[in-house]
Amino acid sequence: MDLRLLLIAALSAALSGSWAQQDGSICIKANAQSCGECIQVSEICGWCTDETFLSEGESKSARCDDVSYLKKKNCNNIENPRGRTDVIQNKSVTIRNKDGNIKLKPEEITQIQPQKLKVTLRSGEPQTLDLKFKRAEDYPIDLYYLMDLSFSMKDDLENVKNLGTHLMREMREITSDFRIGFGSFVEKTVMPYISTTPARLINPCSNNENCTSPFSYKNVLKLTSNGEKFNDLVSKQQISGNLDSPEGGFDAIMQVAVCEEQIGWRNVTRLLVFSTDAGFHFAGDGKLGGIVLPNDGKCHLENDVYSMSHYYDYPSIAHLVQKLSDHNIQTIFAVTEEFQPVYQELKNLIPKSAVGTLSSNSSNVIKLIIDAYNSLSSEVILENSKLPEGVSISYKAFCKNGVQGTEDNGRKCTNISIGDEVSFKISIESQKCPSGGKPEVITVKPLGFNEEVSIELNFICDCECAKKGEPNSPKCHGGNGIFECGACKCNEGRIGRECECSKDEVRSDDLDANCRKPNSTDICSNNGECLCGTCECKKRENPAEVYSGKYCECDNFNCDRSGNLLCGGHGRCECRKCICDANYTGNACECSLDESTCLAKNGQLCNGRGKCECGICKCEDPKFQGPTCEVCPTCPGVCTEHKDCVQCRAFGDGEKKEMCQKECSYFNLIKVKERKDLPQPTDQSFPLTHCKEKDANDCWFYYTYAITKNSTKEVFVVEKLDCPSGPDIIPIVAGVVAGIVLIGLALLLIWKLLMIIHDRREFAKFEKEKMNAKWDTQGNPIYKSPINQFHNPSYGNKAAAL
Repeated sequence: MDLRLLLIAALSAALSGSWAQQDGSICIKANAQSCGECIQVSEICGWCTDETFLSEGESKSARCDDVSYLKKKNCNNIENPRGRTDVIQNKSVTIRNKDGNIKLKPEEITQIQPQKLKVTLRSGEPQTLDLKFKRAEDYPIDLYYLMDLSFSMKDDLENVKNLGTHLMREMREITSDFRIGFGSFVEKTVMPYISTTPARLINPCSNNENCTSPFSYKNVLKLTSNGEKFNDLVSKQQISGNLDSPEGGFDAIMQVAVCEEQIGWRNVTRLLVFSTDAGFHFAGDGKLGGIVLPNDGKCHLENDVYSMSHYYDYPSIAHLVQKLSDHNIQTIFAVTEEFQPVYQELKNLIPKSAVGTLSSNSSNVIKLIIDAYNSLSSEVILENSKLPEGVSISYKAFCKNGVQGTEDNGRKCTNISIGDEVSFKISIESQKCPSGGKPEVITVKPLGFNEEVSIELNFICDCECAKKGEPNSPKCHGGNGIFECGACKCNEGRIGRECECSKDEVRSDDLDANCRKPNSTDICSNNGECLCGTCECKKRENPAEVYSGKYCECDNFNCDRSGNLLCGGHGRCECRKCICDANYTGNACECSLDESTCLAKNGQLCNGRGKCECGICKCEDPKFQGPTCEVCPTCPGVCTEHKDCVQCRAFGDGEKKEMCQKECSYFNLIKVKERKDLPQPTDQSFPLTHCKEKDANDCWFYYTYAITKNSTKEVFVVEKLDCPSGPDIIPIVAGVVAGIVLIGLALLLIWKLLMIIHDRREFAKFEKEKMNAKWDTQGNPIYKSPINQFHNPSYGNKAAAL
């Protein structure tokens, strides 16, 4: 192997060890004094219980370290408790058909599995459990219709009067076990919400309208499966009135949620339909009427009427969310379009709630309820109860069609139909042991469902070996501590590895003398502190670097280095001296005894040209270099070096022809007929060189040179020279003559072409001048006209006389 590869491997091993120890450094830095403290630091920490584990000068906290590192330090007994999950109750989810003959009670239906678990937690170690949910068919439903009966809802009341039988008929398509109830609300019966004049208390409406007295909340009909009864009681209801626009609906919702017995809620799907055309009052608005006491979240129904509206303020939104969740109630807000934005914001604050747009006269209320129920029932959202301090929980959802959710989306699955099964992976982790360490119970449940998973949390706060502790043990300096888990746990006021010293007597001159080396004035070699006459060595910033020894005179980081590695990466440092691994020696373990790195390709050590020292070839001949003395920069090439000897022995020619016998007998010569018969590198297990050389007559000869494993030098040579043949004169002469002729013909053709071009240009020029040669008669100075003119002087006078 190449020396560089060895160094890289050694460096990687050293770095891996360093990183492993850095992982364990969190255990050492915690300075744990007992096994219980150690296992609370991290899940990777373990406690060594071997009594003889600690060396002189090491503190008790050195027992707490990464488990793998403790094993490297030859600890035989390591306390490393692990958490686990046990399933206590695991009833399978119910497979049910509403058309079947067997009718199950609500409490006999199971939609979530398992139902009860016991989880044992160790700090920093998460425990994972699987939860399965399956939406059951024909699951019972309780629906309570809560209606605003202020005057603006007059026309809506008319349409609700027949709601019972119509809604019952529609809901039969979903479940065979359906019950419906009715309640109404107006406002708190104090100023300024209503008029408190005697007349207005009897009839709050004007314009001769016949209205009932104002009230806060009234439970008109307990949940029943009789739709006709619902119609009958609702038809008898009358509108009331109030002064301000927001209504007291939150008071009514609180009472519907907490008064389970009066409302008649069962442990089934619970739906609350809240119908209004106005906004709402919430916590703090009661001060307008002089009401300052916060809502107590308790049931105050007397004769089915809320009796404490004048005494308690409106509930807050957070209070409502808590109570609705505690009682597994899913809310449907049926509101007019004007107040849609307000109730959409409220829906975002209340889990498992929906908002539907109510027509101006509530004519679409049945469709609204059916749509909202389908929306709510198709979504599963998990929630957990309050967690103990230091405990965290995370969810991962596995929904339909391979959809997965993590973090916030890990709690829910959507688009679930009846009969669909989804699963969740829940991880619970504790960061510390809670005070007291007593078991805690938390619950995980799907919002809007009455079923839940009960999880008992048990915490590993101490080690098993602590239960076998020996109080007032003689091993702890005459009974000054409990001997547990291989070490002393000192009583109050005592310190030291064996509780040998009182806190009041930590330092004295007599005790300091025990911490000095002979003939030295340094206490604990300036590398520690003298406690109770014993050196407690300092801890360095790097937990892997340790002082040790009776006087802290030793360490494991001040040894010789090689290649910038402590002990060359091939040993360990003990008391400032390298203890080398097998096959390594030297002060810094830098010298390898393995000679495999010195083997050349021919199987010889250093090619027979040097010695192997510390895994490196030392070449005896200074002209050779390289990892195996195979390189000679100043030497001629192998082929050139042996050319003359091969030529004289194979062909009796060359510069060494006269001295061939004397100087060229150092190799075995083997002749072959053709070049293809020469040995190939793939045929040999030792290096082979192919050569091609030229002699004085320009003839080539081919041979191979090799040194076999037994140091024999072999030369294979092709027995015939490869000489080039002489030139053929006739083709050369013919070629020259032909070339001359062709060149002459080419020159003649070029001359002829140029002459033709020149003649054509001259002719064109002549034709052009000929066309331009025309005489101009007007401008000829010697031209004289041949016509003469004469004038008769008497011709005119004669004509006049006549």
